[in-house]
Amino acid sequence: MLSFAVTVFLSAFLLFQIQPIVAKMILPWFGGSSSVWSICLVFFQAELLLGYLYVHLLHESLSPRRQNLVHGALLLLSLATLPVIASPAAQGSGFENPTWNVLIVLAATVGMPYLLLSTTGPLMQAWYARSFNSLMPYRLYALSNLASMVALLSYPVLVEPYFPVRNQGLIWSVGYALFVVACLGSAWQSWQGVASERERTASPPASTPRPPWRECLLWVGLAMTASILLLAITRHLTQDVAPVPFLWVLPLSIYLLSFILCFDAPRYYYRPGFLCALPVAFVALDQVVDNRGMSVPALVALLSVSLFVFCMVCHGELVRRRPPVRHLTLFYLMLSIGGALGGSFVGLLAPALFNAYFELPIGLFLCGALVIIVLWRELKPRWRWLALLALLAYGIRLGGISVDYVADYRRVLRNFYGQLRVSDVTYEGLGVRRAIYHGRINHGEQFLAVEHRRRPTAYYCELSGIGQAIRSLAGEQPRKIGILGLGAGTLATYGRRGDEMRIYEINEQVLDLAREDFTYLADSAARIVPVLGDGRLMLEREPAQNYDLLAIDAFSGDSIPTHLLTLEAMQAYLRQLKDDGVLAIHVTNRYLDLRPVVAGAAAQLGRTALIVDLDPDEGDRFCRHSVWVLLAQPERAAQLAKAMTKVEPLLPRPGFKVWTDDFSNLLNILK
Repeated sequence: MLSFAVTVFLSAFLLFQIQPIVAKMILPWFGGSSSVWSICLVFFQAELLLGYLYVHLLHESLSPRRQNLVHGALLLLSLATLPVIASPAAQGSGFENPTWNVLIVLAATVGMPYLLLSTTGPLMQAWYARSFNSLMPYRLYALSNLASMVALLSYPVLVEPYFPVRNQGLIWSVGYALFVVACLGSAWQSWQGVASERERTASPPASTPRPPWRECLLWVGLAMTASILLLAITRHLTQDVAPVPFLWVLPLSIYLLSFILCFDAPRYYYRPGFLCALPVAFVALDQVVDNRGMSVPALVALLSVSLFVFCMVCHGELVRRRPPVRHLTLFYLMLSIGGALGGSFVGLLAPALFNAYFELPIGLFLCGALVIIVLWRELKPRWRWLALLALLAYGIRLGGISVDYVADYRRVLRNFYGQLRVSDVTYEGLGVRRAIYHGRINHGEQFLAVEHRRRPTAYYCELSGIGQAIRSLAGEQPRKIGILGLGAGTLATYGRRGDEMRIYEINEQVLDLAREDFTYLADSAARIVPVLGDGRLMLEREPAQNYDLLAIDAFSGDSIPTHLLTLEAMQAYLRQLKDDGVLAIHVTNRYLDLRPVVAGAAAQLGRTALIVDLDPDEGDRFCRHSVWVLLAQPERAAQLAKAMTKVEPLLPRPGFKVWTDDFSNLLNILK
């Protein structure tokens, strides 16, 4: 028994520990988008499905001892794929739609080890039931989910802050080798420790009827709905805050906790209580879908509690409907199919089908529909029709919210890098103001009236740090300016005749909107050179550009591509500057204090950091609150400090560990 438990625990721990490790490893290679995590989850769920299918076929087709031989051989073969370190050759591939590139990198890096880890839970349960004449191996599934949750929760606290990501991959590879040894030990115990006669009599009779296809579809539907809600809620947490491991693992841990409670003991799923809590969770999520503004702690708490209720209902009903042990592998296969379908819908289909984030409303409606299906035979006829009417009303409500979400905007677009919206608002005396939003964050705006359209606005107005820095560039000589992140193209207003402005933008849809819906680029006197691709990767590949000023403003909403703020990234930026050039970094953020990140890197690189924190007058329509940090050689920084207003020196935070490509931790800069 002990060897089976150890093997299951170790496999599940490694299974979920590798998820944030490999996701963080490849995140900088694909623009730092939160979609990378969604695609990773799709891959992991697909691998889980393949693993469960393998176990089901193995269990149904081969004798017990042949199962041991086949699985043992594959385990030994998988050792040749170690260590699980992603190849840097994949950096910067497929900017337009990197989804398939992400999947290929994941398959090459961790495909086989992850596949074999995913087989362990159901395979050990099947072997355990056979070897020990147990008809109740499901508690091993609860143990598996407990290990998964421990792995996830320990990563942002005990692993990420202390180990570079490459070392994380190496340590994990050692752990996987230990798992192979443990699994081979369990296989040997199954082979040697049980008499063949006992093996034949341990399992329930083969005549146990196979569950009907309607029951299998219900298993798939419940698992799929929980998966959809998990990924949709995770997106809400990661897109507008940051694609950080902590916000990845929190919803996934809640999801796994529901599995642990439901499969460990059915009593934890107190059905009347959770069914009564379900309407409250629906109403709470209605506030999120309706785009009601709320603080980050309130948003996290609401989403977490609601997700727990949804998952407990879905997984609790699954446990209530679980089959005899004879069909255990079929049951897990259906669960994995549901999880993979849910992940594929959110991660692959939805971005291609929808221009807005409709996955959460769809998941909520499906959850309500499945609950009615599950309870249908238990409800009196009158309550059945009342439940259907309530579901119909709720569906109309969700549909109305979804339509309103896109109806008030001039344009709504979506791709791998997120959702873009363009809105028009009329101001008295100033005319129409057009703004572009990434998620909920304004990424540039323009007043369309002829007398105002060439005026810089928002975070880039003349009083902002970047506005003052560009105007401080002395002389009448042509200037060369680099910009990472286009937005509406506002900074092009500062371009003079003879200037060259080279603008790096990873999202082609942003470039299209800046050209078609705004006039900053067309009106600029400077020569505008757009470069499509990840700004940092492009700068690392280009020869020295000798920029007078390089501006870094490539964030997605409030989400932070951490690879743009590492020490190596700063070195790449400085290599592109003239000796007296200025590096300007936009660090305005509602949730994160990025000042110590930039200040620490500046100190290590021998640059002086200046900060301009602009808080404009309440009636100022052209400026928004902005925080810019300027890095320059000490002499050049002294000149800037004299020429600019509201500028202060920015000193490193004592004890702050500088971010590198191998190390970054957002928990210690949360506001």
